[in-house]
Amino acid sequence: MKIILLLILPFVFLTSCIEIIDDLKFNSDGSGTFKYAVNLSASKVKINSILALDSIDGKKVPDISDIRTKINEVEKLLSSKTGITNVKIDQNYSDYIFKLECDFTNVLVLQNAIKEIIKEESKNSKLKFLDDTWLVLTKDKLERNIPEMTIDLPKSIKEEDKESLNKGSYVCITRFEKPITKTSNENAKISPNNLNVMVRTNIFSLIQNPKLLENVIYF
Repeated sequence: MKIILLLILPFVFLTSCIEIIDDLKFNSDGSGTFKYAVNLSASKVKINSILALDSIDGKKVPDISDIRTKINEVEKLLSSKTGITNVKIDQNYSDYIFKLECDFTNVLVLQNAIKEIIKEESKNSKLKFLDDTWLVLTKDKLERNIPEMTIDLPKSIKEEDKESLNKGSYVCITRFEKPITKTSNENAKISPNNLNVMVRTNIFSLIQNPKLLENVIYF
């Protein structure tokens, strides 16, 4: 779900090198499993130096206990949502690798759960992008869209940070129990068994154009 990437963008710019895997599996009845992994291990030295500071640009830098508390709150909130089960968030603060996994009864349940958590955490129920639909599953296709959000990018990115962001990757995987016939995204790769499709891009390109991950997958 691209919304999670958008929420962590400020941290992406501080750490530069990041790997994200967005893995969505659908069963034949429309239920499924969502996995989301964020790997910051290549930037752990920089992260440790950031966490040692009191503030950056006048904003307080959270310590690990603050981060752990926030993630635990999100895990608890997600677990409380109807239709969401088996929620687990692995937190590795040695290498800064975070993995979320949960099961859902249908894509609408998953989207609504994420939207409700954003509302609760932001204390703002009038965010425009919360009216958008990110996933639509029918009997013959799945549409994956990017929510209409304004992304505030830094006015200038250092060349060394551009290089690191270009090395960072975002991998979007969608799995099915029925064969895929075609996709709308020209960068999408369908697996040899026609049951999985993957879109891969680098973080810098994705920040500039989030719609690189948009795709319509036909069965």
